[in-house]
Amino acid sequence: MAIDFKKHIASIQDFPNEGIVFRDITPILQDPKLYKAATHELAEYAKSRGADVIVGPEARGFIVGCPVATELGLGFVPARKPHKLPRKTVKAAYDLEYGSNSLEMHVDAIKPGQKVVVCDDLLATAGTLRATKQLIEDLGAKLVGAAFYIELPDLKGRDLLPDVDIYSLVQFHGA
Repeated sequence: MAIDFKKHIASIQDFPNEGIVFRDITPILQDPKLYKAATHELAEYAKSRGADVIVGPEARGFIVGCPVATELGLGFVPARKPHKLPRKTVKAAYDLEYGSNSLEMHVDAIKPGQKVVVCDDLLATAGTLRATKQLIEDLGAKLVGAAFYIELPDLKGRDLLPDVDIYSLVQFHGA
């Protein structure tokens, strides 16, 4: 029987800013059966895309992507916020629905030609995914898919990356 992950995601009004409804995956993470099932769903997607490596943007992408990589026996590459990585990096800036930032990856983190799946908690405006895609491509690899726990279709993130195959466990429309 398929799990309705939507029932296990908390909706927090006005966080982190007024007018934002934060979709909290913590209830899934706290339940080992749900966390394992969500990981398995994303791992099956990544496997279907022929992934060679999993990338996760800081910080919830680590929580989502690391167990996917482990389940598949693949390496995991963190896309980190600025000044968190100790060696030479590539950098890409992005905008969020409530701010802006940038991500960095070690220059030797991904090999040219590798097939990459990005795993993260939420697809909204696609700013983080666009920056991660840029990093992957700057390193000569190919983004073959992106997997999320949650997608907010009203914010049109998927529309901004029509060339990226996107998979999400659940979608939330409206507020």
